[in-house]
Amino acid sequence: MSKRILITGATGYIGSHTIVELVNAGYDVVGVDNFFNSTPRVLDGIKKILGRKIDFVEADCADLRDFEKVFRKYGNIEGVIHFAAYKAVGESVKKPLDYYRNNLNGLLNVVNLMSSSARAANIVFSSSCTVYGQPSAENLPITEEAPIQPATSPYGKTKQMSEEILKDCVYALSNLKVSVLRYFNPIGAHPSSLIGELPNGVPQNLIPFITQTAAGIRNCLSVFGNDYNTPDGSCIRDYIYVVDLAKAHVKALDRLAVTDERIDYFNLGTGKGVSVLELVHEFMKATGVNLNYKVVGRREGDVEQVWADPSKANRVLGWKADTPLDVVLESAWKWQQAIMKK
Repeated sequence: MSKRILITGATGYIGSHTIVELVNAGYDVVGVDNFFNSTPRVLDGIKKILGRKIDFVEADCADLRDFEKVFRKYGNIEGVIHFAAYKAVGESVKKPLDYYRNNLNGLLNVVNLMSSSARAANIVFSSSCTVYGQPSAENLPITEEAPIQPATSPYGKTKQMSEEILKDCVYALSNLKVSVLRYFNPIGAHPSSLIGELPNGVPQNLIPFITQTAAGIRNCLSVFGNDYNTPDGSCIRDYIYVVDLAKAHVKALDRLAVTDERIDYFNLGTGKGVSVLELVHEFMKATGVNLNYKVVGRREGDVEQVWADPSKANRVLGWKADTPLDVVLESAWKWQQAIMKK
């Protein structure tokens, strides 16, 4: 009998791709989402890829009473991958209370319900490279041993606080084991073009803004700053293909079932830094589409440069992000074109 795994934020960008990889790996999946930053159409895309529906409950993870109904309906949950969170750095600066309420309450409810209902409470937590703040030059690329820096945004602070909460809970709750996955910058879409990044309203992340600008939905892409201490003056990030990232969650869940370690941390990235301006030009080269963009002032909350040393994840999880960047960018553009046909 396959293990039943609960996915919060199931119709979100990373959650939807992870569901596909989990089912393909033989797991029994239950999804939960409140569609705050997604749409029920994502479930149709997942169904078409897998050839069948998944179990799904519409609920708000940050609302304990609402979320409890999932555990009442599915009592034999053996693991949780917790994605559900607000995730835009710039927006978090403007709406800090929303971010603290949603991101921290959601995690507290997951730990509370899982630890009290499961014999072995295994949780894979969706964290972020923002916990490292702006690393010093000697800490680039970033290993898991790099110092945790004061976060530059409320979003980053919620991830730091969440990691501290999990560390305390692992100490106090004997049935809890946690894998903390620190993402760098997920991009791209499923090769089927049936699921991808589909934010409600104006995109807060770079790639959907690029593809919407290329498609004429947005007039112009804003590049926030060209006066950073980087080769071309724009921020540097580590862009990782979302399907590669989804596969890392399967590996992390597999490992929780067999390891004696109570909590562990993994950086998920490619190990290569790419600047915003480089990414813009790589997109145009990969797709053959010209992009209208302009450089504007820096955005509050952004760090200058950050990229991963993923060697621990490569070694311990047996995982690697190795999809070529041009293939990833093509997948994002094909997804945008598919959306426009619907």
